[in-house]
Amino acid sequence: MAGLVYWLDMAGVIVFALSGVILACRSRMDPFGMLVLAAVTGIGGGTLRDLVLGVRPVFWVADPTYLWVILATVGLSIVGFHYIHRLSRVFLPVADAFGLALFTVIGAHKALQLEAPGVVAVLMGLLTGVAGGMVREVLARRVPMVLRQEVYATASIAGGITYVGLGALGVPPGIAIGLALAMTLGLRLAAIYWGISLPVFAWVVIHPPAPPPDAIESTENDAGKRDRRDPPRSKARVRMISPKRAREKRGAGDA
Repeated sequence: MAGLVYWLDMAGVIVFALSGVILACRSRMDPFGMLVLAAVTGIGGGTLRDLVLGVRPVFWVADPTYLWVILATVGLSIVGFHYIHRLSRVFLPVADAFGLALFTVIGAHKALQLEAPGVVAVLMGLLTGVAGGMVREVLARRVPMVLRQEVYATASIAGGITYVGLGALGVPPGIAIGLALAMTLGLRLAAIYWGISLPVFAWVVIHPPAPPPDAIESTENDAGKRDRRDPPRSKARVRMISPKRAREKRGAGDA
């Protein structure tokens, strides 16, 4: 079991490091920039997880193989830069989805190994899965995916809950890992393929109903002038609506 978890962790580092390299290429960074993005994406989430859990030393200090794997990934990417640069834009979110699934399960598993409560294990899976990608996006001057409407952190939480819940039910670890990976990866890939996203909070203008006829009738006052009632005003309210509807309203407002 320990060997399976180790190789899954290493696979996650490779996939996340590759996603960092791809983003660095699209951001026109130099080889050092590629190495930085690959490193923070590959080991950033796990480093924060170990620091929060009080693990000393952190995993890549205890086992420098992770660093060599990142260096090899970057080196091979530089050699094959021409092919990486031509990859479709769908490849980055798909590679990121695989890394998210792997790191979510690894983070939850390590927390449980340290006898952390189930809710803490789910949060450690989330931290391991999303923290490295957040730093990567910030360094590339992009809004992190976890802060957008996309089903990203939600998929990680669902995978963490699946793994922790199956473990509590006594399901064998290998099966629990496979089902948790399938849950996280399935939700994330489905969101990418069908464009599924979470609803957002937005200002929505609520127009008043049409006033009755007597509300607009005028009456003569003593000075011979007409006095009209003020029509009811439109009100703005915060409502949760779909991202598509929010974009439509934003476009209508700009027009």
